[in-house]
Amino acid sequence: MEKSRPLWDNPLQFVFACISYAVGLGNVWRFPYLCQMYGGGGFLIPYFIMLIAEGMPLLYLELAVGQRMRRGSIGAWKIISPYLCGVGVASVVVSFFLSMYYNVINAWAFWYLFHSFQDPLPWATCPLNSNRTGYEEECEKTSSTQYFWYRQTLNISPSLEASGSMQWEQALCLTLAWLVVYLCILRGTESTGKVVYVTASLPYCVLIIYLIRGLTLHGAVNGLIYMFTPKLEQLSNPKAWISAATQIFFSLGLGFGSLIAFASYNEPSNNCERHAIIVSLINSTTSIFASIVTFSIYGFKATFNYESCINKVILLLMNAFDLEEGSLTADNLGEMKDYLMATHPQEYAQLLPQLKNCSLEAELDTAVQGTGLAFIVYSEAIKNMEVPQLYSVLYFFMLLMLGIGSMLGNTAAILTPLTDSKVIATHFPKEVISGVVCFINCVIGLIFTMEAGNYWFDIFNDYAATLSLLLIVLVETIAVCYIYGIRRFEKDLHTMIGRKPNWYWKIMWAFASPLLIISLLIFYLTDYILTGTLQYQAWDATQGQLVTKDYPGYALAVIGLLVAASTMCIPLGALGTFIRKRLKRERVSTVA
Repeated sequence: MEKSRPLWDNPLQFVFACISYAVGLGNVWRFPYLCQMYGGGGFLIPYFIMLIAEGMPLLYLELAVGQRMRRGSIGAWKIISPYLCGVGVASVVVSFFLSMYYNVINAWAFWYLFHSFQDPLPWATCPLNSNRTGYEEECEKTSSTQYFWYRQTLNISPSLEASGSMQWEQALCLTLAWLVVYLCILRGTESTGKVVYVTASLPYCVLIIYLIRGLTLHGAVNGLIYMFTPKLEQLSNPKAWISAATQIFFSLGLGFGSLIAFASYNEPSNNCERHAIIVSLINSTTSIFASIVTFSIYGFKATFNYESCINKVILLLMNAFDLEEGSLTADNLGEMKDYLMATHPQEYAQLLPQLKNCSLEAELDTAVQGTGLAFIVYSEAIKNMEVPQLYSVLYFFMLLMLGIGSMLGNTAAILTPLTDSKVIATHFPKEVISGVVCFINCVIGLIFTMEAGNYWFDIFNDYAATLSLLLIVLVETIAVCYIYGIRRFEKDLHTMIGRKPNWYWKIMWAFASPLLIISLLIFYLTDYILTGTLQYQAWDATQGQLVTKDYPGYALAVIGLLVAASTMCIPLGALGTFIRKRLKRERVSTVA
């Protein structure tokens, strides 16, 4: 099983590589959203239960398999059983899909980073119209940050069917993003090992700066109270538990093959059990830390919007009823509205459609995740800070580091099986293999820089990995416990780290984790069936908001192909092995 291959310089470098890969954008933009949706501090209860029952055991299993077999995902599972070669291929296919669209986020981060040096920030105010007599109509119907995102960044089309042309600025940013990734992976662990120190540590420095700044912002305490106030009734909501399990599963990067690839470069005696626990805890702690930062920003943004709304209502009432300066304040606004409605019913009734119902709770309840949180909500908050250019540069540089760190793991999951192949490795140097993979991904990724590119991005983000990864990790767990054998795996671990796994690890591997994954699979399949026609959110420029539309037939076909392309690798790999063995036996019997 041993193979001569480059190793990490030391165990710390391996831990940094795992942290750089596992701690990604999901910690910053999905975990806070789930906290907001499912009970604030109460969400931490199912989250940590799932971490213990699912996250740490499966992470330990993948690290141990990679370290023991000393191969990438394809080679490792082929050693365990030739019939499992399709599991590794499925992981590579999913990682390839992920790499195609994930680096687009880095392209967007570059775009915003370059624009962060302008004064004022380009998303701070709406641009003037062509006649310079007012603001752009689309921007007036929405907000300056949404206009910059949907119109000036994406130049988004009104639907998936209107594909539009390629945006050359975004295409250049995507090319730059792939060039950076290529330079980071150019010489394998030799170059990646140095980069991970930066991509793993710098985001924490930025988060600490943002934490200090966030806690000093006006209204930050409102966001933190909202986060840490537990809504325990959400514990009876099955979706809260499903979301916790899904967040743990994907934030650790299980099933992609990246962790197996990283572990294959370890010394055989490396303590992978300790590293699985360390990486899991750091990943989860980062999610909570990032949520504190995010909710302090949320609180500032919500308070700013709430007070702006109040001030607009006060100004409207004072002008309409010719009230004295200072007679109407935020404290007595409710009483004065009742008084004016009683004394001037007709005038108040005419004014009522213009009076917004200002609510701090409603502002805090506005749940946003993904690109909406990263590129709209944060931009909205940054533009209202002092020295916004500084905080904008820091924030988008942090996004870039998180994105590049994740891309190092994604590309490692693709490249390690390729470089393990004697046929490929003997004919092409590592630099050429890396270059070809990056070039192919970059060319295909240009689809996401078209006017309808964001809709295709959402398709890949929603459907390219979810079901596939659940099936991959389920097969991995069953393979180790019931095909390779739990006792044989125990002996391997004893050989590597000097002790056998305790009862906790064995129970989780053999029973708890597989049952959890099966439950998740059933939930997602049921959810897809009950949903009926799949839909997406399209940008309507005439209304300045998102509208729901049905996916066209060809998009549904692409979704089906994305799911089938990876999941079918597992049965097809087993079938191919069976046929080859059958033919081999027939040839032997014929010769005999």
